[in-house]
Amino acid sequence: MDCIFCKIIEGSIPSKKVLETDTVLAFHDIQPAAPVHILIIPKKHIATMNDVEREDLRLLGDIHHAAQQIAEQFGIKERGYRLINNCGPEGGQVVYHLHYHLLGGQKLGAIHH
Repeated sequence: MDCIFCKIIEGSIPSKKVLETDTVLAFHDIQPAAPVHILIIPKKHIATMNDVEREDLRLLGDIHHAAQQIAEQFGIKERGYRLINNCGPEGGQVVYHLHYHLLGGQKLGAIHH
């Protein structure tokens, strides 16, 4: 498999780890879009949000729990942060391994409805 995130999980590509559990890995984005920009990925390879199966739902909870822990670790829990998942080409997904961007540390523009 030629997945960059799988290689980061196995350790063949280095990363600046922030949090690691049995199911989730979080690390600094190499091209940050905010003062705090952390990528949160499942250790299980799932290509996109559309590929999440029923048995993966607990894993999504693990990712969201990791986001809460990271927000607290970086002192942005109370001020607020954004948690983003891009799905597919029109959704802006570049790496086809499910991942979330946790952004914070500055006021982020509102997404209008």
